[in-house]
Amino acid sequence: MMQKYDYAIPKDAIGSTLVEVAEENDKVVVMSSDVSVSCNIEMFHKQYPDRFFEMGIAEQSTVSVAGGLAEEGFLPVYVALAIFSNGMTWAQTRQLCNAGLNVKIIGTHAGVDDGQDGTGHHATEDMAISRVIPKMTVLTPSDANEVRAAIKAMIGYKGPVYMRVAREQQPIIHEKECRFEIGKAEYIKDEGNDFAIVFEGTALEQALFGWEKLRNEGKYGKLISIRTIKPIDGACICQIADQVKIIITVENHSVMGGLYSAVCECLAGNKYRAVVKSVGFSDEFTESGAPRDIKEKYGVSAQRILEFVRYNEN
Repeated sequence: MMQKYDYAIPKDAIGSTLVEVAEENDKVVVMSSDVSVSCNIEMFHKQYPDRFFEMGIAEQSTVSVAGGLAEEGFLPVYVALAIFSNGMTWAQTRQLCNAGLNVKIIGTHAGVDDGQDGTGHHATEDMAISRVIPKMTVLTPSDANEVRAAIKAMIGYKGPVYMRVAREQQPIIHEKECRFEIGKAEYIKDEGNDFAIVFEGTALEQALFGWEKLRNEGKYGKLISIRTIKPIDGACICQIADQVKIIITVENHSVMGGLYSAVCECLAGNKYRAVVKSVGFSDEFTESGAPRDIKEKYGVSAQRILEFVRYNEN
């Protein structure tokens, strides 16, 4: 039997959390590219109008201005859809990382979570193009409570950070006042060594239900949130690779350059017990549609996880 969970939309935690951290830190400013309502930061605009910058549809300029504000001692947080805040700003983001500027970028509607708006709004490359930039830290919190904790950790962390956040509702698996430690994976479930499912936060539902389906079949394994893609918790990945038979990476992202690639990079050059399989999007653009339907069609699903473990046993 599948456990029942309460659900919430992770991106909806952004605005209230930024208001909270701004109360404690008067250097925090927030920037938007004409998506303050979609990204749930309009409440910050209303609470702190003098610390909110609506930059219009000018994403590259927004990142450049954020770098200038950081140089002047402010702590800018740029929030927009991932395809805009990350996908359209690589050159400018690279420059602020090169300078080591303390800019925080949040990408909402990660992966295919902006499903009905079509391929042009899907962000299945953002982890790849952000983690490859030197000095950039990449966070992938899962549920709404963890998003709150990750934002607070991000604000207290010195240096450029990119965080991807889900638009689709996710099961709530964390307490409201949970802790987010940058650079450390989190064991969500640990009941055996038959398998390990490792996932990035916006694929929480698929990973969690895959784990539960396997448990219902009498297979006992681990469910681990790789909530920091960079720096990744390589020690955790190498440890479980010697314990389990199979590792399944689960991501709302392309398997090229994303979580699957990052896990394989950790394990390359040494022999481990586990084989690694990927659940994510292949080298293709996805269709327009409801996000859950897109994920099912392209195999980002609990069923695919189940099939990989079944096949590995035969």
